[in-house]
Amino acid sequence: GGWRTLDSRGPMALPDLSRCALHTITTKPWSLEQCVAGCQQAGINAITVWRNALEPYGARRAGEILRAAGMRVPALCRGGFFPAVDAAKRQAALDDNRRAIDDAATIGAEMVVLVCGAVPGMPLPEARRQIAEGIAAIAPHACASGVRLAIEPMHPAYAGDCSAISTMRQARLICEQMPWRGRDGYPVVGIAADVYHVWWDDALEDEIAIAGAKGYLQGFHVCDWKLAQSDLLNDRGLMGEGCIDIATIRGWVERAGFTGFNEVEIFSDRYWQMDQSEWLQRIVAAYLAHV
Repeated sequence: GGWRTLDSRGPMALPDLSRCALHTITTKPWSLEQCVAGCQQAGINAITVWRNALEPYGARRAGEILRAAGMRVPALCRGGFFPAVDAAKRQAALDDNRRAIDDAATIGAEMVVLVCGAVPGMPLPEARRQIAEGIAAIAPHACASGVRLAIEPMHPAYAGDCSAISTMRQARLICEQMPWRGRDGYPVVGIAADVYHVWWDDALEDEIAIAGAKGYLQGFHVCDWKLAQSDLLNDRGLMGEGCIDIATIRGWVERAGFTGFNEVEIFSDRYWQMDQSEWLQRIVAAYLAHV
């Protein structure tokens, strides 16, 4: 629901954005400073930062901007892309992921989201083995830095070249191989569930419950799956434009114990062409109505 109850007279017409977070990629034309200002004006107090938005500032300056605005930072996007045919590329990926962890710590991000990677022609079991090895190689650095690593399962349509991890179960099986725990006792390696990628899975409710019980459920992303997409990556729907029952999935996530942010992550060439202030107003309205 999009409203909070203030007293016994029932729901009051006050928008509840207390758990809404915006990914900077959703308002891609904006700089980080513009995104911060837009969120402040809209009443959103959390931003997940994409690395392209970080680069013009550097992590230290970006962290200063976010802290000055009082912004929470659920995550830094993105790390991952572990599989490669040759060892040099695998090592380069590990180095890049460690830099992402350092940047996340500097800006105060709670986790680095991992798009785990895949290589065209590489058998998926081999890609998954390399992914698990890659995460195990960087997890001690994340643990020491106070940063979590969140595996994001991707829709199977992305399995050829973007991620060999397509389901919550596949992500969980990797999490179960990782012994590292944070200072709070929770697993360092967990899962970010994006409705766009996992809504189709008939095991989703059960897997969300298992992930919650094991402490793996670290992130929750929302957008919508349009029936007619012009582009698999950059034509995602605003909440309510497609066929995902977002509110039901959010209910599963919350029953599993998740208390984090509902992160709005929408890749859309169409919406990036809009005035981004107007676009953010539409996002807020859709969030209140459908998340």
